[in-house]
Amino acid sequence: MNIPNHVAIILDGNGRWAKSKGMPRNYGHVRGAQNLEVICEDAYNMGIRYLTVYLFSTENWKRSPEEVDALMKLFRKYTKTCIKTARDNNMKVRVLGDPSALAPDLQESLKKLVESSKDNTGLNFQIAINYGSRDEIVRAIRKAAQDCVDGKLRPEEITEECFSGYLDTAEVPDPDLLIRTSGELRLSNYLLWQLAYTEFYFTDVPWPAFNKEELMKAIEKYNERDRRYGGLKA
Repeated sequence: MNIPNHVAIILDGNGRWAKSKGMPRNYGHVRGAQNLEVICEDAYNMGIRYLTVYLFSTENWKRSPEEVDALMKLFRKYTKTCIKTARDNNMKVRVLGDPSALAPDLQESLKKLVESSKDNTGLNFQIAINYGSRDEIVRAIRKAAQDCVDGKLRPEEITEECFSGYLDTAEVPDPDLLIRTSGELRLSNYLLWQLAYTEFYFTDVPWPAFNKEELMKAIEKYNERDRRYGGLKA
């Protein structure tokens, strides 16, 4: 079986899963965070080299203040746990998105997580937090424009490859497979540039219930696709 090199996941359905269990939404987020640790290990054992997950979008700030506050507390706890997990499992962590809107202590924890894991050689794990693809592209354009103003870059030198280097995912290959859980059929402003040739897999299974078997189902469907780029088989 052909295992995708890079899998991206939109972690959806935590709140609905919790509601179906008669529990508050935050319970679903906690269980979702716990499940993420399990899926990271499963993905690496399957041979997946890059795993990118959508934790918190730029649009998620519109949720109720109570839910946002609960999520931020969860992220603080998860980040500290992830530092140990990355060390124990040789996992390299990158952060996608604009951290400037996050609380200073959370920004510092994320920096520590990235710095402490930068030389690890196992699973490449990308966390998208306060991330929106349109925001990412605008930030990349600003960086490129500033380099043009500073004389470091000429406009005619801007190619797709050059522009990709200004994105949050610089040095990370584009996803081969995108998985979205919990039945929604949209991208929700996620990796719009990077998903240009990615295979999509949508499942009704909510994220807290998504397990190794469900991941394998997605990979099996991926293997059924006749992947072509510009009319040529991949």
